[in-house]
Amino acid sequence: MRKNNWVRLFAVVAVVGLFAAACDSDDDSSSTSTGDESTTTEAGSSGGDGMLTYGQLLPETGDLSAIIGALSTPIDIAEQEINDAGGVNGEPVSVIAADSGTDPDIASAAVDQLLADDVDVILGAAASGVSLAVVDKVTSEGVVMCSGSNTSPELTDIDDNGFYFRTAPPDKLQGPAMAQLLAADGITNVAIIARNDSYGVGFTDAIKTAFEDGGGTVSAEVAYDPEGTNFDAEAQEVVDAGAEAVVLIGFNDDGGLVEQALIQAGAGPADIPTYMADGSKGSSFFEAVDPANPAVLVGVRGTAPAASPGGADHPFEAVYAETGEDTIFSSYFYDCTIITALAAQSAGSDDPSAIKDAIADILTGDNECKAFAECKQLLEDGETINYEGASGPLDFSEVGEPQRGVYDVWAYDETGADTNVEGEDQIVIDETGS
Repeated sequence: MRKNNWVRLFAVVAVVGLFAAACDSDDDSSSTSTGDESTTTEAGSSGGDGMLTYGQLLPETGDLSAIIGALSTPIDIAEQEINDAGGVNGEPVSVIAADSGTDPDIASAAVDQLLADDVDVILGAAASGVSLAVVDKVTSEGVVMCSGSNTSPELTDIDDNGFYFRTAPPDKLQGPAMAQLLAADGITNVAIIARNDSYGVGFTDAIKTAFEDGGGTVSAEVAYDPEGTNFDAEAQEVVDAGAEAVVLIGFNDDGGLVEQALIQAGAGPADIPTYMADGSKGSSFFEAVDPANPAVLVGVRGTAPAASPGGADHPFEAVYAETGEDTIFSSYFYDCTIITALAAQSAGSDDPSAIKDAIADILTGDNECKAFAECKQLLEDGETINYEGASGPLDFSEVGEPQRGVYDVWAYDETGADTNVEGEDQIVIDETGS
């Protein structure tokens, strides 16, 4: 558990870096906590060299490579914005990219490369399972890790010594959002087929709990091997359940193969109401199902963390819209980059331990600000700031993750594009009670 490390940082600390690197308990770091104060010494921390360097750990290959633009372009935009405002502590920031794939072995080698380059902050990984596989390695070097797309509940209780953060809300919130959508559509009995990994299993549990609490029935829970190539047996299991609807929790490549099998078994979106989530959202997803038929997914509805949560009204939105990239998780990766840069500016250092400790300060100050230049000027004027993110209000729990999730309701159209459904409000799941 990392709760003790967050006593001093409060819930908001997590905001900056839901991507932060977790610290392993058997490294050389030590931590003591007294009352509201905590002191931490990280053995591997470089202490900073005066220049903030990011490591980008994202899937240039693998099951999530189809949405790489939605994850990396926001980082590029943030880097440009930061450097246009004079950089951090008088020096430009830089980003070193490495391919994580969706494979822990590929990601581990990429982390080795980034750590050898003395990065201060790692942005990523995209997949929760990949982050779980490499977070200890990052932690042992005392490097901050912040992800804008990790949603697995398993990451809530990791022993990270305060270095791992995520800006994307965990699936314990999206599960109830999906259950709410199913209930609103009149679905009372559903079959869930999901990746057999931390993302799929955790999401399935969250949906089932919320749906059954609301009076619904989950007639089948089918876990599939994401490395598999034939899913006929799993598809038949879904059909045999006789449910009113099917929920598919997968990524681009594996999810496409599973949907192919469901269609062939008579349980495609033309046959039965079909629901998906963020992992299968993207304008090229149809190519993994039937590249000759963009309309093959008409009938699919789903939920995903909102790219533009209601009320955010952030300047990032207009800049990003001009890129033409998919929006999935875009604002969350942008916020990871900006938050860590502002923390380094506030601390006057690129030392990762100083960055993680300054995150609470830039999220709970007196002056609200959105653009990096505006926030930086306030800091230089000796003011405290409360950064308002592109991904919405940054209200975090004591373990460093959002307590509030805002979710778009989306559907696939005849061109294969994923579009937000007109007339449907965003679904808000709020653990704060506010």
